[in-house]
Amino acid sequence: MLIGSISENQSIEKRIAITPEIAKKYISLGFEISLIENYGLHLGIQDKDYSDFGVKFSKDKTEILKNSDLIVQLGILSDEKLSLISDNKTLIGVFNPYENKEKLQSLANKKVNIFSLELLPRITRAQSMDILSSQANLAGYKAVVESFANFEKAIPMMMTAAGTIPAAKVLVVGAGVAGLQAVATAKRMGAIVFGTDVRMASKEQVESLGGKFLTVEGAENLETEGGYAKEASDDFKKKQEELLAETLKKIDIVICTALIPGKKAPLIIKDYMIKNMQPGSVVYDLAAVQGGNTAFTEADKIVEKNGVKIMGESNILNRLPVSASNLYAKNVFNFVQNLYDKEKKIININLEDEIISKTIVR
Repeated sequence: MLIGSISENQSIEKRIAITPEIAKKYISLGFEISLIENYGLHLGIQDKDYSDFGVKFSKDKTEILKNSDLIVQLGILSDEKLSLISDNKTLIGVFNPYENKEKLQSLANKKVNIFSLELLPRITRAQSMDILSSQANLAGYKAVVESFANFEKAIPMMMTAAGTIPAAKVLVVGAGVAGLQAVATAKRMGAIVFGTDVRMASKEQVESLGGKFLTVEGAENLETEGGYAKEASDDFKKKQEELLAETLKKIDIVICTALIPGKKAPLIIKDYMIKNMQPGSVVYDLAAVQGGNTAFTEADKIVEKNGVKIMGESNILNRLPVSASNLYAKNVFNFVQNLYDKEKKIININLEDEIISKTIVR
């Protein structure tokens, strides 16, 4: 059985789906692998690093897409490339079915088996395949590093003969995987850290990392069965807004991570709140690609309002492509292992397996 992968559009996506280490694991399972020439060259990975394990290379993307039984990518391919995938083949990646419904439906009509890994259920057995957690962990870390780089003051408290520099105050909005990593990173770097989330289960997690949890009085637990945040009531939103507005007056750096799967990012930080923040403050919005958590967020731009910088990128993981690729490739390999019947050497679409039934796009 042949696994194939081609280069992504590197202006959008620098991560790769198969690393040399993972290629070796696929081959040990009995797969053959076909990659496009210079597949990982932009990450400093030579073709020889793969071919030493028996990976084959081609100059022709069409050949790879037509001949591969299983194709692993990151994002959705162009219409032209998708049209090359024939019936009964399997395509694995992160395809955002909410936005790419028509493209994916067209493929499904050709009996292509499509698995979109952001749909993985939050169950113990799926943890090793959980691309959202592995990638969000890196994103939370990098958001702190980028925001600190744009903050023109010291982060930790510094006591000198000339006087004391107070520690920077950081607020993390949303305490999922990215948010918790942001709390941990900011705390390690010497900041005073606060966290807030509509899910009350996050309170203990934030506090265990050294952060102080902010919540409105009488807050209810707004958590779905899958562990995601759900939409808050109007009364909760009003109370949360009042708490945030007051808190932000004293905050130096804000990391926004609040997302609702399949929906526009919730607007949490309003224009008047930013106007009341201290000049020189920085907001890094990890939700920028889905519209942003602030009134002024623009993806891939630094917007300055009243001396406050608001930042956010379409794909922050392009700044950590080697680490992100290593984790993503391992997640995908674990998913393929779950799909693959070693004895029959086939992809086994067992819809009684929750991992498979929840990720398949039909």
